[in-house]
Amino acid sequence: MGRTNDKTLKEAINQYLDALKLRRKFDETSILAVWPELMGPAIANRTKQLFIRDKKLFVRVESAVIKHELLLMRTQIIGKMNEHVGRVIIEDVIIL
Repeated sequence: MGRTNDKTLKEAINQYLDALKLRRKFDETSILAVWPELMGPAIANRTKQLFIRDKKLFVRVESAVIKHELLLMRTQIIGKMNEHVGRVIIEDVIIL
């Protein structure tokens, strides 16, 4: 006799995966929101587009100088972003 709050393993796994997706979405949104704070106004003001797909942070900037600077800072950017959320959300930075 099962209790009404018992879940099948499949239901439990699906709930867990849904929670992970929500958590990742929340973390990604959090990273995008703090971009100006973490990168500073000089870079933030020249950032035209910012989005995350498949653990890659895509950054579109209008300035060739800023683009070059960001390419040199890729490792630090990844570190700052992941440190902000406390887990690995970003594995690569793509400068567009």
